Amino acid sequence: METFSKLTSLLMNALETREPTVELLDSFIDHWKSITNYYIKTTDDSRPVRQTDIPWHLKQMLDILVYEEKEQGVEETGSCLEYLLHHKILETLCTLGKAQYPPGMVQQVLVFFSKLLSDMQKPLLHLVKVYRPVQNLIRLCVLPGADGEKEAAQFLLVVCAVVKRDPHTLRYILEILDQPAARTPASDQSQLGIEASNRSTEPPSPADQADSASGSAVQSESSLLSALLRLTKSQKGSACLKAYQSLQLLSSLRSGAPGELLCDRTQLGELLAGRLLQLYSLLPMDSLDPGAIRTWTHTPWSSQFSRSGSNLKLESPDCDHLTNFFSWFDFLDHLMIDAPEVLVVKVADCVHRLWLLGPVQLHLQRTCEQVILVTTSLLCAVVRLVQNSLLLDRLVRFLLGTHTLTRLLLQRCDHISDQISMASLSLVEELLQKPHGDILDVLALSSLKSRSYLSPPAAGQDDRHTESNEDSDGLEDDPFISDSWCLPPPSSSSSSSSSLLPSPAKGSADIVNSFLCLVPVQARSAQLLQEGGYESYIFDAHKLVAECQSLSLPWDWPLTLPHPSSSSSSGESEEFFEGHLLKVLFDRLGRALEQLTAVLSRLSAFSHPLLQEYLLDPYIHLSHPSRSLFSVLVRLMGELIQRIQQVSCLSDRLLNARRHLLGLDHNTGLDHLTLLRGVIVLEEFCKELAAIAFVKQSVDQQ
Repeated sequence: METFSKLTSLLMNALETREPTVELLDSFIDHWKSITNYYIKTTDDSRPVRQTDIPWHLKQMLDILVYEEKEQGVEETGSCLEYLLHHKILETLCTLGKAQYPPGMVQQVLVFFSKLLSDMQKPLLHLVKVYRPVQNLIRLCVLPGADGEKEAAQFLLVVCAVVKRDPHTLRYILEILDQPAARTPASDQSQLGIEASNRSTEPPSPADQADSASGSAVQSESSLLSALLRLTKSQKGSACLKAYQSLQLLSSLRSGAPGELLCDRTQLGELLAGRLLQLYSLLPMDSLDPGAIRTWTHTPWSSQFSRSGSNLKLESPDCDHLTNFFSWFDFLDHLMIDAPEVLVVKVADCVHRLWLLGPVQLHLQRTCEQVILVTTSLLCAVVRLVQNSLLLDRLVRFLLGTHTLTRLLLQRCDHISDQISMASLSLVEELLQKPHGDILDVLALSSLKSRSYLSPPAAGQDDRHTESNEDSDGLEDDPFISDSWCLPPPSSSSSSSSSLLPSPAKGSADIVNSFLCLVPVQARSAQLLQEGGYESYIFDAHKLVAECQSLSLPWDWPLTLPHPSSSSSSGESEEFFEGHLLKVLFDRLGRALEQLTAVLSRLSAFSHPLLQEYLLDPYIHLSHPSRSLFSVLVRLMGELIQRIQQVSCLSDRLLNARRHLLGLDHNTGLDHLTLLRGVIVLEEFCKELAAIAFVKQSVDQQ
């Protein structure tokens, strides 16, 4: 009896383990046959698929596959999955989806594939009977007017997620097996950029650029990447967002074979840069506000998907185009953070070649004031917003790497149009705030490194001390300079903000007083509104100096001045040229623009010894006809003093002009407003320079 019970138990266990498998397979086959029978029996080809049982049967088939895998484990291939592969069900579904019979079938097929690849734990994408149908389905997503953007975006996102999880499957998805590398010749790439620039009114799509660049490109150029780029233009927010996320997943593949595959065997870099080029060409240059562009706030690429629900709409077309451009630029910037270095270099080079050297360079060389303003303002915003170091490097290389373009941009800082001057100065100021050592080298240091602005006696300390005394005596003899305006550095009792700073080294008081003494007592107006002296600038100066010091820390600047090189190889004295930027700043200083003084203040705040000497040392012995910042200020103040001698009731007029600058008086009919405004700005600028000199001495002492 006991033996019979054991035998019965064994038979029951065997049936329990076999019967569910048999039932699952039979059920799976029944569901599939129900789908195929629909096509045999139904004659109504206009009935939507949602009104049939096909979606339900597909869902049951998927549930059976997932349940079977859960019961048997990932290592084993279940009978239902074997049936799916052996009978080429996936290929059949692709064919039905392509035929769109019944209507909406492609959406159901996309959903089935998405759930199959995401819900199944067993790797499937490397199987030929899986990746071939996936490739065919990706091609359907590229077709013009393809239906089901939402389902297509989800399907492509799942595919990219699977590739991210198993990078070796990228080769199958891109259909790169034993094909030779499809590299685009450099000459073709350059021609591509030129052609794209010349067709700024109707730019080609990124897919067209890739196809024109290489006629024998691999299939990936017309499938996965092109499908994703097409979906980034979708008006459906969910589909567009998933396309962005899919591109991020692809671009974040680890370094090695997958990353090199994307770089060498696809046109991903050209497609991404081509999209930026296309969005730039859509900007309405004639109607954009340069000031609004210059101050454009950071536009995170993901913000466009949350601003108006499911559809992407904005109030004005101009703002729409600008937002799309800056959003895509921010997306590229973030995409390059996680991308392998080889792909980052490729994308940065494509942006430089196709966009910067293409339409941007052409627009900068135009003579139309509005085009110049918009392009320069756009570059201001781009330089301010860029975070990736390689992308910043290409921007710097474009703006400062070519002598012709660099000179053109710097000369426009003193343009006949004040708007162009302001935009150009803003671009320089933005560049000076970026962590790139070549910027200061090109703009200032390369012209100062010879120190040929010094006359030969100034090379020795004794002569320099003598010149210092002579300059001091000259200031004291000036009838417009009052000793009451020469104040000692702030002490702990005079300013709470300066009490945090240690006492500066001996000699800093002379430098501070030299700048303060430039403004004679009768030209001062700050005390008329009970405004502070240069102590009020200490806090801002400390912040600026700390920022510049942190920025320049990795650049390994020297701590001491180089030996002057005042003569050429022929023995003749070398004529000093301060460089295009400093020349423009000094020439335009007479107009006392706030933007210009901001650039000079930032240059003065850097800790390089050449900038310290040339911009903040009043006692250097200058060679003829060299000039320094202090000498320019001396001459400028002398000219202003002579002009204000003709102004009656000077104190009252200065007070009214200062109130006007502060927005306390909106009377625009003030006499001599431009002259008085220049005196006030110069007074504040001298106080700011004095504060910077004081802070730098204190920091050096620390």
